[in-house]
Amino acid sequence: MDYSIVLVGATLLVFPALMVFAAFSDLFTMTISNRISIVLVLVFVLLALALHVPLDEIGQHLLCGLCVLALTFLFFAFRWIGGGDAKLAAATALWLGFDHLLDYGLYAALLGGALTVSILMMRRWPLPRILITQDWIARLHDDNNGVPYGIALAVAGLMLYPETRIWLSAIAF
Repeated sequence: MDYSIVLVGATLLVFPALMVFAAFSDLFTMTISNRISIVLVLVFVLLALALHVPLDEIGQHLLCGLCVLALTFLFFAFRWIGGGDAKLAAATALWLGFDHLLDYGLYAALLGGALTVSILMMRRWPLPRILITQDWIARLHDDNNGVPYGIALAVAGLMLYPETRIWLSAIAF
């Protein structure tokens, strides 16, 4: 069996699928499971090794993820973001690496700002009766709830993923 097609397929599909899942999970439940971040870390390491990414580059990606984890946990401690957002941002940074970290932060901030403004504007208006019965919409509309920032984090990661070392390694494999 030719495992190269499996490696390439996994590289091209796993990260995007998990980002989409995280975004929808945050939208519908306002939570991002720890399992998503754990799987992202494990799959990155396995794929990077299988695609022969040099160990020093893998180490740089791991360091990038740890730096973002430290920063986002500081944000979490100040209650600026949720714990799931912190872990998702760190796991995403692991895949993107330092080369794309500033762009990731910028894209996530711009997308998150637009999302926040949209939700705050929506909260100014009463919900139509038919939408009140939808728990996830009512949760988004509630002023006591935060914003599902995981959506912005996931979209920003997806925008940059085709430029990453792991993606390019898979294409060249």
